[in-house]
Amino acid sequence: MVTRSTIMDTNSFRADDAAAGVSEETLAMTRRRSGLLGPSYRLFYSNPVHLVRGEGAYVWDSDGEKYLDVYNNVVSVGHCHPVVVEAIGRQAATLNTHTRYLHDGILDYAEDLLGTLPAPIDQVMFMCTGSEANDLAIRVARAATGGNGIIVSAEAYHGTSDLTSAASPALGGGQVLGDYVRLVEAPDAYRAPTHEVVAWFAGRIQAQIDSLVASGQGFAGFLADSIFSSDGVLPGPRGYLAAAVDVVHRNGGVFISDEVQPGFGRTGEKFWGFERHGVVADIVTMGKPMGNGMPISALAAKAEVLAPFAENIPYFNTFGGNPVSIAAAQATLDVLRSENLMEHSRVVGARVLAELDALAARHESIGDVRGAGLFIGLELVQDRTTKTPDKALALAVVDALRAKHVLTSVAGAGGNVLKLRPPLAFAEGDIDWLVGALDAVLTELGA
Repeated sequence: MVTRSTIMDTNSFRADDAAAGVSEETLAMTRRRSGLLGPSYRLFYSNPVHLVRGEGAYVWDSDGEKYLDVYNNVVSVGHCHPVVVEAIGRQAATLNTHTRYLHDGILDYAEDLLGTLPAPIDQVMFMCTGSEANDLAIRVARAATGGNGIIVSAEAYHGTSDLTSAASPALGGGQVLGDYVRLVEAPDAYRAPTHEVVAWFAGRIQAQIDSLVASGQGFAGFLADSIFSSDGVLPGPRGYLAAAVDVVHRNGGVFISDEVQPGFGRTGEKFWGFERHGVVADIVTMGKPMGNGMPISALAAKAEVLAPFAENIPYFNTFGGNPVSIAAAQATLDVLRSENLMEHSRVVGARVLAELDALAARHESIGDVRGAGLFIGLELVQDRTTKTPDKALALAVVDALRAKHVLTSVAGAGGNVLKLRPPLAFAEGDIDWLVGALDAVLTELGA
């Protein structure tokens, strides 16, 4: 029996159960893709979408049909943003090389980026992907603490390298977790009162630290996406992570905040997800959303945390922080500020939440609506009393939304949480399209 993972296989295309009406042209393209790219790749939806163009929060398929993108956070400020496109083209026509030469761009951007972070976080290193950033973060944490063990949430996804995939249970049962990895259930305020979740979660962190110490692994750090996106988008109330981070520090570990998804103003409340909880991370990782999809990532850290690694091991990432990717990152940061996108995320996200709450009053299948800014989880359940996840309904909704030209997917251990995480170009005028499509789909499905 093949184990199907949470994030890769829950919403994916399989030729043997493709949706009715999938064109022969699409099937032929999927066969060609499978033969050329290999079987590990996945496509979304039982009827895959062939995209050819994007602009803002919209994409168009090969037939010229327009879709609302409610999933793609990688192009954080919007598909093909003209300011970012121009910056990439200008720098690509001037110089692109590695970081073993001096260049103003990387220094100017580093100062700008560090200026958005709490003052204790004062140094930054650049890579090409979030996986590389999280991989390096684990190595830095081990050097800083002398411990080996890492704690992550039960459905976490932190990357595809050997180290990070071994700390990414969301990749499924076929992915063997490292013996230095311990899991904690994410704090779920939908299923327990907030005060209980806070104390319970801090206690679980302590129990897993004790397990690592007893096993001889020792404790290096707690690596978490502060909105627990793969666990089902669990923002919780502000501050609920502080007690857990206190436990980490009391036990000599470091807190690594994976900001690939909640960072850069997406939550609307703070520029960085961890800041919502009144804590200062020891290490912060970020990925391609920082360059609107260009291959750039970063690790920012407190100098004293970075020093034990940096003073002993040279680190060189051939094109991490190259001038073209840095230009994209600088332009993206400029757009985030000039278009006031953090505030936009807060205001528009609050309206989306309000509209979804109203939708929940009409559809019993909506168990919970939660989120921060333009990062929202819509949990579908079989019964509101038992709160039993309804994975089958969630997948049916995702496919039906695709038919109405709204693109999203699912998250969570039960595969039943719609993950609504659009480019920040998503506007108030797009809310009616999203909520109207959801209302129509749930009505058609009798949910």
